Amino acid sequence: MLGADAGAPDCAHGDKRTALVLSFSDLATDPRVSRQLSVLHPRFEVTAAGFRCPDTPGLRCSPVPRRHWSPAARAYAALLLKARRYERAYWSSACVQGAQDVLRRGRYDLIVANDIWTLPVALKLKGNARVLFDAHEYAPLEFEESWKWRFFLQGFNDYLCRRYVPLADAATTVCDGIAREYQRTTGTRMTVVHNSTAYQDLRPTVAAEGAPIRLVHHGAAIPSRQLEAMIEAMRRVGEGYTLDFVLVPSVPRYAEKLKSLAAGDARIRFLPPVPMHELPRFLNAYDVGIYLLPPNNFNNRHSLPNKFFEFVQARLAIAVGPSPEMAALVTRYGLGVVSDDFSPASFARVISGLDRRRVAGYKAAVDAAARNLSFEHAGEIFARLVDRTLSLPCAA
Repeated sequence: MLGADAGAPDCAHGDKRTALVLSFSDLATDPRVSRQLSVLHPRFEVTAAGFRCPDTPGLRCSPVPRRHWSPAARAYAALLLKARRYERAYWSSACVQGAQDVLRRGRYDLIVANDIWTLPVALKLKGNARVLFDAHEYAPLEFEESWKWRFFLQGFNDYLCRRYVPLADAATTVCDGIAREYQRTTGTRMTVVHNSTAYQDLRPTVAAEGAPIRLVHHGAAIPSRQLEAMIEAMRRVGEGYTLDFVLVPSVPRYAEKLKSLAAGDARIRFLPPVPMHELPRFLNAYDVGIYLLPPNNFNNRHSLPNKFFEFVQARLAIAVGPSPEMAALVTRYGLGVVSDDFSPASFARVISGLDRRRVAGYKAAVDAAARNLSFEHAGEIFARLVDRTLSLPCAA
């Protein structure tokens, strides 16, 4: 992790380096931001700014407003966006204005700006700091499947990326495909920091002889993820398998729709969500973590989500569709199976080919890869990037 004598100049003030982590998200539940804080907090005097503060002793935290525009201001913002008055629209955001108000007096050595919405304000607050931009996903195509998003926000996000991403001192994102696209469109080279979770000292579980193979999927119930495809696949696999959904009802009507689609199939259950830090131990009782995610937008096509790495730390075999980022790791480490296409029929075929012997072999491979695919490894990449970024000469 970050060394106390990383060789960085003290561009701000005092003996201990200072860092600001800015994210327009709920800091108490945002896993990627939480992991950034876990790397920085032991070595920096850290201020976090976002919608809700994490319960981290000794961490300074500044809440910012939860929405960009009030209902009364949205119509005016929409007009600005359609008129391509992107700068004016951006600086009219309540989140942006709130961040400026609470952070303007701070002086920092490092500012970590999460997602494109925070980058312009981070650069404005920069002073002598180094700014590290964490793109998370590819912002210009974030919700491209939505006509409303395309109509109002696609051009705005594209503008912000082309205008501001090249101004960051360093940049990260979650996978290779997204990094390549940012380099193509902005000329910025990105360091890949996977959304991996902390290493868990767990071992693969062994089911009783004759017990069904237990499949599990966890995450948010969001329509664009088309989780119903996994229900349809489950109808095709026959007996000997069960599937539990452990879902956060992000879109309650959609969550209820999924339950209706699965009604009458006793092999499919819906369980309440589990706290993030408890997930690997909870999942450890299962056999196979599954995710069939249609490539209906750029970020879904290049998805390499938290849940993939939670499956790994839970020591589960993994079954996925041919999403290139997930499929590459499954193939590289021998973690499980990849369907030929994204159809429920194809996914059902690879699930049906899993028996106890094959599942045990995949679980053993997952166990062997768990350290390489943990945040201890990804956190070192992030820490080294921070050190290199801070070693840049101070601005005049």
